[in-house]
Amino acid sequence: MKKLNGTGVALVTPFKKNGKIDFNGLEKLVKYVLDNYVDYLVALGTTAETSTLKQEEKWDVIKCIQSANYKKLPLILGLGGNNTEDLVNKINSIKNLSDFYAILSVSPYYNNPSQEGIYQHFKSIVNHTGANIILYNVPKRTGSNIIPDTVLRLAFDFDKIIGIKEASGNVLQSYRILDRKPENFSVISGDDFITLPIILGGGGGVISVIAQGFPDKISNMISLAKKNDVKKAFSIFYKIMKIIDLLYEEGNPTGIKTFLDVIGICNPYVRLPLLVGTPSLRKKMLHSLNEINQ
Repeated sequence: MKKLNGTGVALVTPFKKNGKIDFNGLEKLVKYVLDNYVDYLVALGTTAETSTLKQEEKWDVIKCIQSANYKKLPLILGLGGNNTEDLVNKINSIKNLSDFYAILSVSPYYNNPSQEGIYQHFKSIVNHTGANIILYNVPKRTGSNIIPDTVLRLAFDFDKIIGIKEASGNVLQSYRILDRKPENFSVISGDDFITLPIILGGGGGVISVIAQGFPDKISNMISLAKKNDVKKAFSIFYKIMKIIDLLYEEGNPTGIKTFLDVIGICNPYVRLPLLVGTPSLRKKMLHSLNEINQ
């Protein structure tokens, strides 16, 4: 299994005003990022509001993305949980598992497992499914952190664990993994703000939220960083940094959906308990976008 490199996009799930999935908007979004040089797609991650989707809706979303993608880019499927046995069964129920490059699986949330519990959770997934696994570490959502020693233990013990989406916000944690990881294990930034430092430290790329708003800019930035053209890479980052900041002012994916509406890709609607972006946020985004386009 080759390493994951470059720009991955954490796709949103567009909704209509009535709360139904907007499949036309989703298709438009996929085609937009396809046309702008991203390297792979991530479906049903946190940004997709997966926790508010019914099971049937999830598979309808997958079918729509697959159809719009035309098998052009690798597709990663977000599928995690805090019930290990149930998660194994869900992975094994996927009829065409080979259609997905890997499963992006978040560390068990709410249960607050020990490091050994986290290790045994992912060990069970690998031993009882045929999936390639990308660990997903996002402590601010799960309530627990996968420490570097646990990540490295999993990386060395299981070839099917091919990488980690590291979204702890701690650059040093990423560096501690990068310093000691196996050659074919990818460390992927899960935070748009610290993508460049992670890549410059040896990381493989990013699973990005903002990349669906600026796919060409982010793809170019990542490419420049991987060529060690640091000055040009950071010039792109600084140009869009304010927009990235605004994405999280009212939470994710409220921010990115507001921005996608501003640029005419899809509607801004979200499902409760999230709320649609405020007029104030939209105004700030329009102002920042105008500055970028000057």
